[in-house]
Amino acid sequence: MLTTKWEKAALALLILLFLNSNAVTGLYPRAQTVTWKSTNFKTILTWEPLPTDYSYTVEFSVVSRDKQRNSNCIRISTTMCDLTSSLADMNACYVADVLSEPPLGVTSDLTEFPYISSSRFCPANETDIGRPDFKLEVSNYKNKTTLFVTEPLTALFKDGRQLNIRDIFLEKLYYKVTYRKNKSSGKKVFISKMSVIELTDLDQGESYCFNIQAFIPSRSSNKQLGELSQTQCSDDDKQSVFEVYSVGVIATAILLILLLIIIVVVTIVCCRHKKAALKIEKEGVPLRNI
Repeated sequence: MLTTKWEKAALALLILLFLNSNAVTGLYPRAQTVTWKSTNFKTILTWEPLPTDYSYTVEFSVVSRDKQRNSNCIRISTTMCDLTSSLADMNACYVADVLSEPPLGVTSDLTEFPYISSSRFCPANETDIGRPDFKLEVSNYKNKTTLFVTEPLTALFKDGRQLNIRDIFLEKLYYKVTYRKNKSSGKKVFISKMSVIELTDLDQGESYCFNIQAFIPSRSSNKQLGELSQTQCSDDDKQSVFEVYSVGVIATAILLILLLIIIVVVTIVCCRHKKAALKIEKEGVPLRNI
């Protein structure tokens, strides 16, 4: 039986320490450098630094609405959160908080945790648009070239179908075509509303090189253009043999021609020598006695 108030106090302290053995009472470092990274509507929130004895939780919301949490971004030990599936309204603007919390499975007596807020992010106006692929086709009379653009896919799905950027931007989406004569630095630009683009102001028989990028005029100037496509060039009817074939191919062809000439010359010389030898041998045989 406890006989003194000191013994009772010591017991109470031991019980308190036991109950709080899995609790953390200190503050955690606040996250820094919170950044939105988004391409074709695949949107990831990143920050620094990597946690050591704590974790991060992300809360997000449409501006001025209630906060929500993504189940994959609660008490995590990484510095990124994929919010692609959480930002359902592409035309809305969002903000996010990154909270510094105890590691998973550890409790704390804190009621509020240190956090940092992100800047505002509006997917439809700010996601980067990736480069498109395209094929080109030259008409039989070589006075028209048609470009067939494959519109970039997004990270969004609807009714089991993956959406492309045309599905999102609709009539707001254009394509900017930059083209030039092959081996020329002078460029021309053509803006098209369609993904099938016909160019008819080209010189017949000339080779042209093309680049395409998505163009959304309704956006701010630094977000209007998507990533530039790879360059593709049409065939050149006026190309020299040195432009059509590589140096190695040309050198091999020359060697084969020389080898063939040498074989023919050697064969002719050998035949002539053989005929001459036979003639000499025949003339040197004495006539038989009659």
